Amino acid sequence: MTGPHRDEEPAEHRRFAGYLLALEVVAEADEADLVASVLCDRDAAMADSAVGRHVDRRAAMLLTDPRFTAWAQAMTEVIGERGFLTRRLREWSLLRSLALGEPWAAEDVTGASDWCQRMVAATEAVTAPDALGLLGARGRTRRVRNAANRRLQQLQQPS
Repeated sequence: MTGPHRDEEPAEHRRFAGYLLALEVVAEADEADLVASVLCDRDAAMADSAVGRHVDRRAAMLLTDPRFTAWAQAMTEVIGERGFLTRRLREWSLLRSLALGEPWAAEDVTGASDWCQRMVAATEAVTAPDALGLLGARGRTRRVRNAANRRLQQLQQPS
């Protein structure tokens, strides 16, 4: 069953791939404008997904970099009220606080998404024993609790 239109990739898939490529190579000075442009796409779910992948990639790169704060603020302004993206940026900021030993609140860690709790337990830059202990005891899933307890044990072993 191949016809002239059977093998064609849907337009939204092509746009999504194009957005991912553009976001991967965008200059820092043009990043906010490009993100805003992507978020104007008529397929909001696809746009959110493309920007979400970009946020994850950039935040991971900037996690302990001093430029993170300005970048996160710029993204927050562009993203506006988009729930998933707003939460993801907030959780990356929590991960940064944990990685840098900055103040954090227990309810932020225990109330974080499963994704964020897994990231806290798995991210090598996060070495906060209090946060890992908290997740080891009160993480939302068994997977998170086990991973946090393993990381805590690794941190406590002499090198």
